[in-house]
Amino acid sequence: MRVSDHSRTNKVYSRHELPGSPVPFEKFLGWANASYQYIAFLNSANHIKDPYSGFDAILAVGATSQICPDEGKPAFDQLKNFCDTHQDWKFGFFSYDLKNQLEELTSTNPDGINMPLIHFFVPELVFIFKGNSVEIGLPQNSDLYNPGQILNEILSFEIKAGHQTAISVKHRVDRAEYIKQVNRIREHIQKGDIYETNYCIEFFDDQATINPLNCFFALSSNNPAPFSCYYRYSDKYLISSSPERFLAKRGNTIVSQPIKGTIRRGNNNEEDNRLKEQLRNDPKERSENVMIVDLVRNDLSHTAEKGSVIVEELFGIYSYTHVHQMISTITSRLKPKTHYTEVIKNAFPMGSMTGAPKIRAMQIIEECEATRRGLYSGAVGYFTPDGDFDFNVVIRSILYNQTDNFISFMAGSAITIASDPEKEYQECLLKARSLARTLNSDL
Repeated sequence: MRVSDHSRTNKVYSRHELPGSPVPFEKFLGWANASYQYIAFLNSANHIKDPYSGFDAILAVGATSQICPDEGKPAFDQLKNFCDTHQDWKFGFFSYDLKNQLEELTSTNPDGINMPLIHFFVPELVFIFKGNSVEIGLPQNSDLYNPGQILNEILSFEIKAGHQTAISVKHRVDRAEYIKQVNRIREHIQKGDIYETNYCIEFFDDQATINPLNCFFALSSNNPAPFSCYYRYSDKYLISSSPERFLAKRGNTIVSQPIKGTIRRGNNNEEDNRLKEQLRNDPKERSENVMIVDLVRNDLSHTAEKGSVIVEELFGIYSYTHVHQMISTITSRLKPKTHYTEVIKNAFPMGSMTGAPKIRAMQIIEECEATRRGLYSGAVGYFTPDGDFDFNVVIRSILYNQTDNFISFMAGSAITIASDPEKEYQECLLKARSLARTLNSDL
């Protein structure tokens, strides 16, 4: 064990080697879930070597302080004060409908999960995983915690095996209604209202009983992803296998990596390579991607040093368990004397989940979609003690309200003038199918 040097933090850290491999994340999460109402677990799944990531996974449990502003109160003002007050790790989320505070927008569609607009907490304990070791962060000047004892408790924790009974998945929007709404969006595009928009549909069960942790383990096994997340907010849960980064800050460098462009995996290497080239050269997918890249460049320019917004990679093709994705990387340098929360405020919600122009696209989304998005297509992540951050995009995710037995997952695609409604519908089903399988169900 060695004590680590973490500047500007209210915690003391110790490093421990873990016995065996792989890391027993199930025991860490099982132990946490048995004792704490607030949990954030972010895991890269060792899927992609990410130059902007400082660790393989991180777990935060308990809340020594937290904020959860009402809808009528300015969330970003309170978040800035919260970050300035607490020189420590902060974990939390932004719901998509925070847009209503940033622009003159509304959300009136039904919401079965009812997550708050925003929640952030300073954890009691932090576990930072790198390779086969873990750094445990404990509150300073506290004799209530012993890192060795905590680690022994975790490693001896017994996971109760359980079988997930099938969930009766219902479609909020059927195929006919989906095609009708896509054609409605294409009419907006023809009129020049927008260039594209991200249209999403919900799958749900209002009488669902699940074990959220077992569900997360199953999803992580079936669909590992570099921005996966397990988030517990009391009786509400996010179970996510997100492949997409919204925003990260490393020093004065800001990074955004929007995803636009999807194609299925092949049955063999030859077919897989052919499909990757098909995606790389698809005019519609490239058009979608470049429009969102331009939108992100504009969003970052509000908080960037002049001339520092750069497209580091355009049309990168990345492979996941069930799909290939087209990902671009945009970076900028943070303007001096600009608070880091302003970067998120000026870029939220992420362009890959709205469309362009962003405000009009969000208005049309509200008119055409049948569900309030809530945390779906929002963001989950953390702020470090020295002001860096990393947030994902909440997609490929299951949301669960345990008290109301309501479970929900959504899927969407970018609609452009070139969209084929039937193909877009099939893309939504492709994205949603792995989530349904996690619940031992089918679409």
